[in-house]
Amino acid sequence: MPGSGDRGAAWARWLGTGLLGLCLLPVSLSLEVSVGKATTIYAVNGTEILLPCTFSSCFGFYDLHFWWTYNNSDTSRTILDGIVKNEKSDPKVKFKDDERITLEGSIKEKVNNISILLRNVDFSDTGKYTCFVKNPKENHAGHNATIFLQVVDKLEEVDNTVTLIILAVVGGVIGLLIFIMLVKKFIAFVLKKTQEKKKECLVSSSGNDNTENGLPGSKAEEKPPTKV
Repeated sequence: MPGSGDRGAAWARWLGTGLLGLCLLPVSLSLEVSVGKATTIYAVNGTEILLPCTFSSCFGFYDLHFWWTYNNSDTSRTILDGIVKNEKSDPKVKFKDDERITLEGSIKEKVNNISILLRNVDFSDTGKYTCFVKNPKENHAGHNATIFLQVVDKLEEVDNTVTLIILAVVGGVIGLLIFIMLVKKFIAFVLKKTQEKKKECLVSSSGNDNTENGLPGSKAEEKPPTKV
């Protein structure tokens, strides 16, 4: 049966592991890398395309290392490698394997941009492009994001016919509902005015002279008695 000393040691190890996890958790969640909302982008053969990438860190950074890789079914290689000295310095390229690639990044207006521009794209450029970032200030925590580039002969025009039909139908239904509501309000207004006019007629008719009809409550003056 374990003694109190063993239980104390086990508790200390468990507590130490938990505290270490709590310390590492914010670090792992701090550094973020994004290539935008689109998972796939398209470029026409012979044109140029911007491959976006931004990063953020709650703890700040120095000597931040970033690099881009290209992957397809046949090859995997680093196409650009760079560094950002601090939060006031623009990113610098240390290596790139293709003269068509230009670093378009900057650290202006607190937007940590390390995007690259690929000129004169070719069908062979189709594949996955991954942006990696590693921050020494966060115990060399790393993060990455991937975007897929598809090179095509021409961009297909999007047929918006169905969308326009749906919008027209929805707009028509909304317009009809508004028209029905206006008609109901108008009918209610007319009925209210009619009832008010009917009440006015009843009130005014109740005060008429009904002597000749022999009705009670007449307002006719009494005739003086006939002289003998």
